[in-house]
This record gives sequence, C-alpha cells and structure tokens, in this order.
Amino acid sequence: MGAGAVGCAVAWAAAREGLAGEVVLVDPDPGSGASRVAGGMLAPISEAWPGEREVLELGAASLAAWPSFAAAVARDAGCSVGLRREGTLQVAVDAADVEDLDRVAEHLRAWGRVVERLSGRAVRRLEPSLGPSVRAGLAIPDDLAVDNRVLLGALSRAGASRGVVVSRRSVARVVDDGERVTGVAFADGGELEASRVVVAAGAWSAGLHPVLAGRVRPVKGEILRVRARRSSLPPPSRTVRASVSGRPVYAVPRDGGGLVVGATQYEAGFDADVLVGGVRDLVADVERVLPGIADYALEESAASFRPGTDDNLPLLGPVGPVGPAGLVAATGHGRNGMLLVAVTVSALVAVLRGEPLPEEARAAAADRSAVARG
Repeated sequence: MGAGAVGCAVAWAAAREGLAGEVVLVDPDPGSGASRVAGGMLAPISEAWPGEREVLELGAASLAAWPSFAAAVARDAGCSVGLRREGTLQVAVDAADVEDLDRVAEHLRAWGRVVERLSGRAVRRLEPSLGPSVRAGLAIPDDLAVDNRVLLGALSRAGASRGVVVSRRSVARVVDDGERVTGVAFADGGELEASRVVVAAGAWSAGLHPVLAGRVRPVKGEILRVRARRSSLPPPSRTVRASVSGRPVYAVPRDGGGLVVGATQYEAGFDADVLVGGVRDLVADVERVLPGIADYALEESAASFRPGTDDNLPLLGPVGPVGPAGLVAATGHGRNGMLLVAVTVSALVAVLRGEPLPEEARAAAADRSAVARG
C-alpha cells in the first residue's frame, strides 16, 4: 500500500522478480505525498550528523546501489529516472555555522568518509552563483540527486511494463485473522484478499495496523520550486546545502534552470497549509547563500509530511513476533526517502523471497523494537 517512490519501487521489483502471482499497488492518488514534495537529494554524507552512524551507513549502502537500481528502472520504463551526478556542496555563512561544518567534517573523516574542506573563495570558484556571505564549504562529489517527479513517472511506467496493477482506492486498515494477514479493508467498503501486504504509506502507515501505531509520525516540510529567468544568474550545477544561523536550507538543481528550495521541518501533525513564516525563512536563508535567486520566478510552494521515526531509521521487513505473519513494512524513511529507495528495494526483495534482511539493512529491521525488548 502506498504509491510514492518506495511503494512504486517495491511493487515494480516484486513483479520483476516474480515474487507474487499478482502485484496490486493500492493508493487513491499515486505519485503524491512526500515523494512529490521532495528535493531528491541522494546525500548520506552531507546528511550525516554525529551520533547517527547507522543512518549514515544505511544511506551510503543505498547510494552505492543507486546506479544499478536506476539503470534497471530506466530499462523497464524506457526513459531516464532523472539521476544527477554533479555532486554536493555544503556551505556555511557565519562563524557558528562554520564550527558546525568543521565538526561534521571531522566526524566524517573519523568514519572514513572523504570530504574536501574549502574556503569561501574556493567554493565560489566552483559555483559562481554563491554569494559573498559564504565563508566555507565542503565538497562532497559522491552525494548525488534525483529529480523526484521524473523518478515517479519512470517507476510508474516500469511497474506497468511488469504487470503491476494499480488500484485507486483508499485503504482503511490491514486485515488479519490473529495469526496471518488476509488482506486490506477499503475505506468505502469491501476487501482485497492478500497473503502478504507491504505497508509503504509513509506518514500514514501508523494508522493501518495496531502494530505500527506510534512508530511512524508525520514531520511537516515545506518546499519552494523556482526557475531562473533569462535576465537572472544561472542556478548552481551542484546541490547546495547550507546552514544559516543554525537553520538548514538546500537548493537542488533541476533541468531548465529550475531549483527546489527546502526545507522547513517541524512537528505539526497533518497540517497541510504552507505557512507564510515557513516561506519567509526559506527565502531569507537561501538568499543569503544564492543572492541572485531574488530575481527567479516562483513556480510552486508546497507542504507534505515525511514519515519520521524515533531513531531516524526506517522500518523495513517483517513486523516481527508482535504482528501477524505476512505484514511487511517499508516506511519511516524520514528526510531520506529518495536516497533509501534503492536499499529498500533490495531489502524487500530478500524478505519477499523468504530470506533474512541483507546485512546493510539490519539496523533498520522493522522488528528491532521487539527484538530489543526481548
């Protein structure tokens, strides 16, 4: 259930590998939600923060799997998936942010990750659109990006080529007989019988079965989509991430002179309004880094909900001894949904084959809370 990037990718992979007689992807609005409102950064290194080693390692494993994943989807879809390989710059604009930048660089080097520390002048030589307030940066060539909406279209076409059936109905809950999953109940009545159900409904996953209650929550984020005009400075070719007075902001290039600017992050339940204050902060912060953006055209503002977990790791695989057999999770990816698609696909393919989670995904096992309690 759930036809965002994760749900579409798992459905495509299950059909491609012949892991079910029929693969049905259920979502009332395929391609919507957090997957549509995303920057598309594939950035485990620049996302890394001290104390989140397992998050970094899971992301790094997924980034390594992305080229082969992208190639397989592109073959079945007959089109590009929108992968961008220009790399990432992480920059800082005041003394406190420079200290944070150096702290992150130190931790990354201690974890064996290669980053290049640059002066403000050196960063501006790489990306002339950066402003004079940029004081320092890290060059991270291995952190890539993907056009999320191009990817969603490619996944839809790839799934169709493998016989994935799409049902545009709303699911009320997963149904089980106390021991095994028997299917899903629709909000408008009726059920779809199934012996295995993969819950990939993002921030809405927690309401679909009691065993997932409280394990995934909505974390609101707002983004802007802007476009360079003929009279304005061209956008950067690389993804630019910055810390401005302690607030994170990013600008991710798109073809045709576009940029996705994000992202606010706060706990607000399922409040879907784009707030003036959120837009104000995004514009003010990104303009400190890319002053020429003031002359860009504003094409879209949007909000959506990242599926957050307490430890910032997703829930992958069987829900374990506390839930019914056949109930499989692929949710809780937080701010790293696009990045973690590739590792999620390999993990779920293994699970649906009846194999254990691959080693690189075991920190994200959906039954980890039950195992810890045991």
